[in-house]
Amino acid sequence: MTGKTPHPTSRPIAVTMGDPHGIGPEITVRACADPRRRPPVVVIGDPDALARACRTTGTELTVRTIDSADGAGRTPGVLDVLAEGPALPADLALGTVDARAGAASFAYVRRGIELALAGEVRAITTAPINKEALRLAGLPYPGHTEILAELSGTERYAMMMANDELRIVLVTVHQSLRSAIDALTVARELDIIRLTDATLRGGTRAGERPPRIAVAGLNPHAGENGLFGREDLDVIAPAVRAARAEGIDASGPHPADTVFMRARAGEFDAVVAQYHDQGLIPVKYLGLEHGVNITLGLPFVRTSVDHGTAFDLAGTGAADHTSLLTALHHADELAQTT
Repeated sequence: MTGKTPHPTSRPIAVTMGDPHGIGPEITVRACADPRRRPPVVVIGDPDALARACRTTGTELTVRTIDSADGAGRTPGVLDVLAEGPALPADLALGTVDARAGAASFAYVRRGIELALAGEVRAITTAPINKEALRLAGLPYPGHTEILAELSGTERYAMMMANDELRIVLVTVHQSLRSAIDALTVARELDIIRLTDATLRGGTRAGERPPRIAVAGLNPHAGENGLFGREDLDVIAPAVRAARAEGIDASGPHPADTVFMRARAGEFDAVVAQYHDQGLIPVKYLGLEHGVNITLGLPFVRTSVDHGTAFDLAGTGAADHTSLLTALHHADELAQTT
């Protein structure tokens, strides 16, 4: 009705196509055509690449280029696409690293951020990009998270990896192990614990208990009281104490070789992990197709697949779209609670 703001669920979720040389276009069309998909979507990408992906995968969708996200994604059998950037040249070869593909994938994400900040879409779900292609294009971002944070003006953010059994939030992400250890500070630890708590509280109802957050130790046996390093004593433990003083149900540092198993058994609602592989190995071991990447702290909801561009599968039609479909469902649910 004229003069009334549309209900948030009437807006589509923006899906960025990812690197056009990888499996992004193929998993995008498959996820959008999957009968299990719930929210309406608008795809940001290259219409020709998406049409090729439909042919490669045997997906029966009509690719339709549109000018606005308003009302997109509601016509059965139609894939609504916001074309972004110049049309990709015909000589782009699937499965290879190319600066032009990197620049295109960045343009898709940038447009998605603009739409989300303007309130034209209710969330962003991203297909994978390639870091080397970004670098060749002169875009020295280590990943999606850093692009999203910078272009949205977000200073406090974190990466959460989630599936049906685990939620893992990372203190450090895309950096060497040596630099990750050097980057651990009480302030950073406390900030990540706070972001984790605020995110999980956003999905709770009145009267429910606060989320239980376990913080993984850095060293073997969480340092064994300083025997195996002092980071757990001097950095992690003080941050946990400060969080508890603020009313957050945080505990730790816990030995990392058992804390994820304990969380999986239901003892904790989330685990704060100290570095990339410490947190991602447990999630990915349970199955790439079930994992979702969620960025905390942004002024909009963003989810993603938990796998890469898989250049070796590009163009074969064999890529599994389950992770992207799961990411869409998570975006749909999170957008209703934020």
